[in-house]
Amino acid sequence: MRGHVMFRPRKKYIFLLLVLMLVPLIILTYLSVMHDDNFNRNSLMGFNNREAALAERVREVEDENQMLRRQLSLSQYQLQQSYQNNIQGMDPRNEGTDDKEVEIGINNGTIICTNVEENVPKCEVIHVAIVCAGYNASREVITLIKSVLFYRKNPIHLHFLADKPGQLTLSTLFDTWDITGGKFYFYNFLLIQDDVSWIPNKHYSGVYGLMKLLLTKVLPKDMDKVIVLDTDVTFATDIAELWKIFRKLKNKKAIGLVENQSDWYLGTLWRKHKPWPALGRGFNTGVILLDVKKLRKMKWMQMWRLTAERELMSMLSTSLADQDIFNAVIKQHPDIVHQLPCAWNVQLSENTRSETCYTEISDIKVIHWNSPQKLRVKNNHIEFFRNLYLTFLEYDGNLLKRELFGCQAYQHKPKEVVKEITELDEDDQCYEFRREKLLTHRIHLYYLDYQYIQDLDGTDVTLVAQLSMDRLQMIESICNHWLGPISFALYMSDAEVQQFLRYALSSDILMKRKNVGYHIVYKDGQFYPVNFLRNVAMKQVNTPYVYLSDIDFLPMYGLYEYLKKAIGMMDMSKANKALIVPAFETLRYRLTFPKSKAELLTMLDMGSLYTFRYHVWQKGHSPTNFAKWRTATTPYKVQWESDFEPYVVVKKDSPLYDTRFVGFGWNKVSHIMEIDALGYEFIVLPNAFMIHMPHAPSFDIAKFTSNKNYCLCLKILKTEFQKDMSKRYGFKALKYVSMDK
Repeated sequence: MRGHVMFRPRKKYIFLLLVLMLVPLIILTYLSVMHDDNFNRNSLMGFNNREAALAERVREVEDENQMLRRQLSLSQYQLQQSYQNNIQGMDPRNEGTDDKEVEIGINNGTIICTNVEENVPKCEVIHVAIVCAGYNASREVITLIKSVLFYRKNPIHLHFLADKPGQLTLSTLFDTWDITGGKFYFYNFLLIQDDVSWIPNKHYSGVYGLMKLLLTKVLPKDMDKVIVLDTDVTFATDIAELWKIFRKLKNKKAIGLVENQSDWYLGTLWRKHKPWPALGRGFNTGVILLDVKKLRKMKWMQMWRLTAERELMSMLSTSLADQDIFNAVIKQHPDIVHQLPCAWNVQLSENTRSETCYTEISDIKVIHWNSPQKLRVKNNHIEFFRNLYLTFLEYDGNLLKRELFGCQAYQHKPKEVVKEITELDEDDQCYEFRREKLLTHRIHLYYLDYQYIQDLDGTDVTLVAQLSMDRLQMIESICNHWLGPISFALYMSDAEVQQFLRYALSSDILMKRKNVGYHIVYKDGQFYPVNFLRNVAMKQVNTPYVYLSDIDFLPMYGLYEYLKKAIGMMDMSKANKALIVPAFETLRYRLTFPKSKAELLTMLDMGSLYTFRYHVWQKGHSPTNFAKWRTATTPYKVQWESDFEPYVVVKKDSPLYDTRFVGFGWNKVSHIMEIDALGYEFIVLPNAFMIHMPHAPSFDIAKFTSNKNYCLCLKILKTEFQKDMSKRYGFKALKYVSMDK
C-alpha cells in the first residue's frame, strides 16, 4: 500500500487534488529550464537519453494523476451521497453529529475507501446502571460519578438499584448537584429481592451482589442498552468510548465483558479450590455492556435462573455473587458474550496480574478496585492509580456542573432559579446577600453509617447543630456529653470532607455511635449559610423533638435523659412550648466541667463561669432571668423580648430558620421571633444548663465587625424580615417592629 491518509469529505479531498495537479507542473518547469540553459552542455555530455526518459516518466505521472482524479472525484461523490443519506436518516433529537471520518488507502493504483467508526452523537443519552445500597456504598459511588462526569461530553442518565437509605442519600445529592444533562432513576430492591434472595451467597456484598441479574426486569421496557458498573471503579476516559462499543455487539452478542485477570476460575489458586464453571479464565462483571433488548428476547431471567439452579446442586453457594452466575451462563452460551479490551476493566486485587493487561498507563480506560483492601493492593503502577482515585475523591464537584454545548434540551439551572437570579439588581448594595439565598448547595445526607431505634414513649429528642472544619474537634466532646440522637450539618469542601472521614474513622468514640447523622453541605458562595445548615440538620431528625444547640456548646452530663423526662412532664405533645436550656460560658480552654447545678453555681461565684455573652450581648439571654434560675426548683415561664435568642427544645415540626440570614447576626433571633409569633410558651428548665467553650472568632464575625456594608445589609434584611412577619402574622406581629425601635 503506497499511501494511507485520513480524510474528511470535501476539504481534504480538495487539498489532495491540488497537490497531485502541482507535482507534474513543477517537474515540467524544472525540465524546461534545464533544457534551455544547458542544452549544449547536456548534448555534449550525452544526456539526451536521460531527458527523454524523464519526459516519458512525466507523461506516465500525468496519466496516473488523471486516473487518480477521476477515482477520487467518484469516491468523493459517493461518500458525500452516503453522508447526506445518513444525515437525513438520523433521529432529529441527536443534534450536532460529528462528520464521519473516511480512511483512504491507495493500493497498486486502486483507491480503497473505508468508513471509520464515527463518534457517539454529542446529545445521545448514555445510560448507566449501578447497584448501590447502604450509606457506605452511596459514599463510595460519588468518586465513580465524578470520574465519569469529568470526561463526559454526553448527557448521562443514572439508574440505581438501591435500598431506602441509598435512595434518600443519592436522590438528595443529585437533586442538589444540578448536573447539566444528568438524570437519575431509582428502583427499590425490596420489590425484587425475592428473585435472588434464594441464592446462597458467600460474597461480602450479600444479596446486593446478585442484583445485576435483575436489570432486564427492572429497567424501563423502552431501554435498549445500558452500561453496568460496580461502585468501586474509576474512569480515566470518556464513557462515550465504551458506549460506542455497543455497535460491535452483532448477532447474538448481548453482553460485553473484560476477561478475568486472576486465576480464580482456573481453579489453581489453592488446593481443592473449586470455582463455578467459566469460559477459560472467565469474565469480570465490574464493567458490563448489557444489550437489554436482546437479553429480553433470549428470556434472560429464565436463562440465568435455570443455570443457577443446576450449578447450585453441586456448588451449594456462590463465592463471587452475580459474577459466578454470569460466567456459568456464558459457559453454556458462549455466543452471547463480546470480549472487551482489558483496558476497560483493569482489576486491582490481591490475586490479579493486571500489569499483563496493558503496555502503557495511557492505554487504561477504567480502574477497578475490586478488593476489600482497595487502595492497598499491590501493582507496579499503584501510585499512579491511587493518585488518580484521590484526585477525583477530593475534586470539587461544583466544577462538574458543566454545560453541554450544542444540546439545547439541557440547561444548567432550572428556569425558575434562573429567573430569580436574573431579576436581582446587581447595583443593589446587598446583591451578594440576596444571591446567596438562591444558591443550590450540594447535600450528601448520612455520610457515615447511621442507625436509629425508635423510642416508643414518644419523648425522644435529637441534638441539632452545624459546624465547619475549624470546629471539628468539638464533635467527640459533644458525643461524650450527649448520648441521644444527634444530627450534624457539616459545611465543607470535597477535600475537607475526606479529612473529616479520616478523623471519624480513626475515632473510637465516633465509630461506636450509630445514632449520629452526619450531613455534608458542600461549600459554595461567599458566606457561611448558617441557617441553611440548621435546616438541613433539622429535616433529618427522626425523633418527635429537637434540641437546637450550637457546635461550640457542651450540654451538661445527663441532659438527654433530663430533657426526655421534662418533655413528658410538660405534656409538650398537646401544646406549643419551647423549653429553654440556660446558656453559660467559660473563657478557659481547660475546664473541669460541672457535674451538677450546685457545682456550676459555685463556679459562677468564683468567676470561672459566666452567663452567656453577659459582657457583649446581654439582650440575647437576659430574659432567661438567671437570678431566678439560681434558686428555681421548678420550671418557670418567661416572656419574649427583643433580640432574645435562647437555646430551646421544641417539636420537630416547629418553624425552620430563615435562610436570608447568612454568616453572623440575627440568624437565631429571627427564628425565636417566629416561634413566639406562633404562640409558643417559653419555659426555663431549672436543672438544665449548657456551657459555651472558647474558640477563635469565626471569619464571618470578623467580616461583620470590619465591613460597614455587611452591617448595613444585615439591618436591611432584618427590616425586610419584620415586614414579612407582619404579612404572615398580622396585628400580633407589630410588636416586633415597635420593640425593636
